[in-house]
This record gives sequence, C-alpha cells and structure tokens, in this order.
Amino acid sequence: MNRVRCLVFNAALGALDYRVPEGMAVEPGSVVVAPLGPRQIVGVVWESERLPATEVPEAKLRPLLQVLPVPPIAAPLRRLIEWCADYYVAGLASVARMALSSSAALRGGGTVTEYRLTGHEPARLTPQRAQALDLLNGQQGTIRELAEIAGVSDAVLRGMVNAGILEPVLVDSDRPYPAPDPRHAEPDLSAEQAEAAAKMVAAVEAHHFRPFLLDGVTGSGKTETYSEAIAAAIAAGRQVLVLLPEIALTESFLKRFEARFGVPPVTWHSSLKSSERRRAWRQVAFGQARVVVGARSALFLPFARLGLIVVDEAHEISFKQDDGVRYNARDVAVMRSAFESVPVVLASATPALESLQMAEAGRYERLVLPSRFGGATLPDIRVVDLREQQPPRGQWLAPVLVEALKDRLLRGEQSLLFLNRRGYAPLTLCRTCGHRFQCPNCSAWLVEHRLSRRLACHHCGHEIPPPDACPECGEKDCLVACGPGVERIADEVAHILPDARVALVTSDTLTSPAKAAEFVAQAEAKAIDVIVGTQLVTKGFHFPDLTLVGVVDADMGLEGGDLRAAERTYQQVAQVAGRAGRGEKPGEVLIQTRHPDAPVIEALASGDRDAFYAAETEARREANAPPFGRWAAIIVSSEDEAEARDAARAIGGTAPRLPDVLVLGPAPAPLSLLRGRYRYRLLINARRSTELQRVIREWLDPLRFAPGVRVAVDVDPYSFV
Repeated sequence: MNRVRCLVFNAALGALDYRVPEGMAVEPGSVVVAPLGPRQIVGVVWESERLPATEVPEAKLRPLLQVLPVPPIAAPLRRLIEWCADYYVAGLASVARMALSSSAALRGGGTVTEYRLTGHEPARLTPQRAQALDLLNGQQGTIRELAEIAGVSDAVLRGMVNAGILEPVLVDSDRPYPAPDPRHAEPDLSAEQAEAAAKMVAAVEAHHFRPFLLDGVTGSGKTETYSEAIAAAIAAGRQVLVLLPEIALTESFLKRFEARFGVPPVTWHSSLKSSERRRAWRQVAFGQARVVVGARSALFLPFARLGLIVVDEAHEISFKQDDGVRYNARDVAVMRSAFESVPVVLASATPALESLQMAEAGRYERLVLPSRFGGATLPDIRVVDLREQQPPRGQWLAPVLVEALKDRLLRGEQSLLFLNRRGYAPLTLCRTCGHRFQCPNCSAWLVEHRLSRRLACHHCGHEIPPPDACPECGEKDCLVACGPGVERIADEVAHILPDARVALVTSDTLTSPAKAAEFVAQAEAKAIDVIVGTQLVTKGFHFPDLTLVGVVDADMGLEGGDLRAAERTYQQVAQVAGRAGRGEKPGEVLIQTRHPDAPVIEALASGDRDAFYAAETEARREANAPPFGRWAAIIVSSEDEAEARDAARAIGGTAPRLPDVLVLGPAPAPLSLLRGRYRYRLLINARRSTELQRVIREWLDPLRFAPGVRVAVDVDPYSFV
C-alpha cells in the first residue's frame, strides 16, 4: 500500500494520511514515526475504512519516517480500543495511548546502564550521601530512579559513582523471564473446587469466549481454583492476565503464585521502574511473558497469544478509573476476552450486583464455592448497638469489643480493626473560635495525620504542618481533632492494650509492594497482635491466627446518598469479616453500628446475602438504576467559577428531550472545588435500550466552550462527588 491512515496521539488532529516509502513494510497496527510540521510523532497505522479522515491529494502526502521495532497492535486490541472510545465517549487516541504505555519499549531492545551500591563506604560522608546509602541498600536502577528513591539530586549520585560508592551494571532490557511450570506443586482440590476448575480448564482448551463468575465465600480457595485454568493456558503455550485491584495485594499474590508455579509472574503497576516497564511491555508484546499480574492498566498491554483473563476481587471500585478515560476494567476485561475469543473469570466473594444479574440472565456462567476450604468455618457475626454499648467519652471502641481484644491478646491470637478512614481525624477545628481547616484547592476539610505531623487533603494532596496557633483568632494550643481515623483507633488500642504490638495498614503506610510484603511477613510470623486498617485489609490476606475482626463504624459507608452505598458497605464489611477464622481456630466478627435495623446490617448479621441482593435488585429496578437502566455523568470544570457555571448551563439548556432519557442538573458537584477547578455536574438516566452514547455525542459535539473549560463524560459512574 502506498497510502496509509495513522492514528496519531493528538486529539485535536484526528487521523492523518501518509505515504509509505519504497521498501518500507507496514500493516494495520504497525507503530510508526511520522512527520508533523517540524516535529516527529508516534502513530499507529489503522484501517482507513474504520477511521474517517479528510482525504489529502496523493502529491501532498508526506512519507512515514520509520516503523518502530515492535509487533503491530493486533486486531483484537484495536477493536477493543475502538469499543472503549465509543462506549466511554472518549477520544480514540486517548485510549490507544494506554496500549503504548512504555515509550522506551517502542525503540527496541538493547542494554540499559543501571547502578547499585558497591559496599564501599568512605570514612567521611556528606549528609545527602549518608541518606542515599541508607535508602539504596538492595536497590538497583538508573541514576534518575535511584535519586527519586533516595530523595537526593542526580548530581549527588553521580558524585557517588565517581567516588566508587555506586557501580554501573549493564542490563539486557530484553532478557527473558523464567517460565512458570504448570505441573509444579499441583494442589489437592475439594470436589467443589475441582468441578469449577474443570469447567474453566475446558474453556481455556477450547479457546472460546466464555465469561465465568467465580462466586465463592471468603476462604473457599478461589485463587487455587482459577489457578488450574492458568495452568491450562500455560500448558497450551498461551499468555494469562490476572488483574488485581490494589498494588498492596500484589506481593501476597506473588508468593502464592510462586509456590504454585515455581517462579513469580511478571508484574505491571505504577511502582515499576521505567526499565522494568520497558522489559515487561516488550516481553508481553513478543509473547515471552507468560503470566502478567497487574493493576487495571495491564488490560491494554499488547499480548501476543492471550489465552485467559482473570479479574480477582472483581467487585472492587478501584477497577473504575475516575480521570482520563473513565473506564471500568472489570467490564473492559470481559470485552477484551470477547474480542480475543478467550475465557474470562470474575472472582469475588461479594460480586457486584451487575455481575450477578448477568449470571441470572445467562450471560455469565456462575460457579459457586459455598464453603471454606479445608474444614475452616465461617466466623460468628454479632452486631454491637452503639446506642446501648456506648464507648467511654473520647473513645471509639465499645466495651464488648475491648474485652474481645483483650481476650485474643491473652490467647496469643490476632485481631483486626477496620475503619475506612485514613489519618488521625477527619476534621480539625479551633475550640476557641470554631475555625475549620479547609483545603484551599478543594471544597474539603484537611485531615489530620498525626504520625507524619501534617494536615492533608485526600483529594489534591495539599498539606501543611499543624500550626501552633489558630490562624483565625491567634489562640495557641486550641486545635482539637473531631472524629476518628485509623491512627486515632491505633492510639486507643495502644492505650487499652499497652503490651500489644499494633500495625497500622493504610495506603499511607503500605506505599509499595515491598512494604506490603514486609507487613505480611510480620503478620505471618505472629509479630503483630492487632492490625488497624482501611479497606486495604479487607481482601487478599490470609492469616490463620487472626480470629477477631472489629468493624469500628459500619454506618460510615451508608452516608452520602450514593447509588451503591448499601452494596459497597455490604461488600466491605463482608470482605473484612472474611479475614477472621481462616485457619483451624474459629473466628468472631463484631460490627459496631447505630443503625442495627438497617437492611444491610441485618443481612450481614444473619449471613443472608441472597436476601440482601434480592432487595437491592428490586430497589434498583424501581429506580431504573444499573443494571436495569443506564447512568452517565457530565462533569464541567474550570478555574473560573463563572465559566464553569455558564458552560454547565449551556449544556443543560440544550439537553435532549427524549421519552427514555432524564437529565438532572446542572448543579454544583458535591465536591464543587477540586484541585483548583470549580465543578458542575449533570446526571443522565436512560432506559437500557437507549443509545446513550450516541445521544451524548449528538448533544455535546455542536457546543463550544471557553478555552479554560473542560467537559468530561463518565459512563456508568461510580463516584457521584
């Protein structure tokens, strides 16, 4: 072909046509370098019939400069990119960019120079070099990567190289990963596990699209069960993708994977060094990375021979991306499996209502594991009515929970306290004048983090040190913390149980897979008595000596009027309850609440999940809410409040008047100021049969806004702030 159409990564330009020079071989999916004015840009060759563009006369076509040394983006991934752009009302280039997520990988293999400590330590060290020595022990990477780890400048490290403290290491960027052995340490499965595994294995061997909902209670051995399907894919020479919702879960999963298959899988997440991302991307593209475990972005890696996708903890909200391309990785995983003609497994102890409805409709095959593996029993669950069992003034743990904690400590068993609120207190105010500390960039209060001595915004990252005096009235020593966060609960436990070894587990403390691994090792070695944590502790961890779980505030998730509030509360509490009694010792769960009669609390206490989901399903049906109706949000933002308001009113004023579409708003968003931008929202509710994306495009495309205005569309929103 002499003329090709390229998708270039500039949303304002659209597709561009180029001439193919003599002797250059290109095909749909080829990743190329093309000229654009005086610059060079990367693009992907696309089928011209699928990508409209303005026709340019043959004589005006500029030639492509280079075909990059990577395999072409395969047709199934190109179809997925198109589907995502259409379904989530996003730019095609924005979605395609996620598939080319390592720019270094596109330039080919070769070697990379990394550095590591030599063990030589001179007699005299500057403070910065001493800091680097402490933080770089066991680390290897480029100068830039090591500087970020050590918190020093590049110049400091280059000086350490010249002084012989750091030495260069030449690393092959295309070195292969060790291959997992599907027959290594094959497990003994229960009859229920074996039956479910056989169906998944058959689907892998048939190489057909087949979606499974693996619905098993906590501790039922879902990982061991779907690992048999992974083994079948490996044996067939295929690649496997396993999606996890949290980086903190990666290390725990890696250990279990290595025990089963003899080697660790390839990982893909935001904490990887650039050299690691380059190696992983290329090995995936050339079919050498056999099993990839990663966060949601791994879904767009260019697998050469994909044979199976697993979405673990498939109900998790963190699979939904809330900026950029606002996709749900759970749903996109199902679509990628369809385009690739491979099976997909959605594994969860508390499936999303949408997934259960798909199983009910026969679209997914539901595989049920109703009992715990190895004879372990589900924990006893008790509700603690805080109206009757009031904690002492200034404390947050009811007397019955305190006694249970003391009992477990005496017996040498472990306890877990769950509160999904980071920091020490959600609000800090002046007791003299009532001044509240608010973020200057967001309409949100600053959260006190006493361990790191800062007041922080959990939305934009703004932080300040706690002042000695109130900035409003000038009174000293007048600041008071209102409400509990996990740090405050940990302090209370330390006061009640001074001999207990307490671990605080949040995204502030488990900031990397390595720190998560350190926490797991300490818990397994019984070096921790009480774990206090946020939602990070609700899933994925298996501690046989953990026999008590206390839910500090089960009502917190029910606040705010969120469509999925009750479902999320059920999922979180049920998941954290599932951490108790996973070994031979029986478990107990105490749920503190001021609303013991709330349907979700009654369902948790009785263990009647089906009744809760049935009631929730009917409520959604009556409200025409997902999965029976469709929701989409339009978020308008600007640094100028009047601009944002005017743009939102313009959108609202041209809203379509259709019998099956209801438009609510515009109105200021609940979080009306975020990262310095004023925000307005419109919410659209439509019948399932409505072509909602077409309606939104035809509505928004003719409108023009001030340069500072951003308009984002969120199809199937999870966040309503």
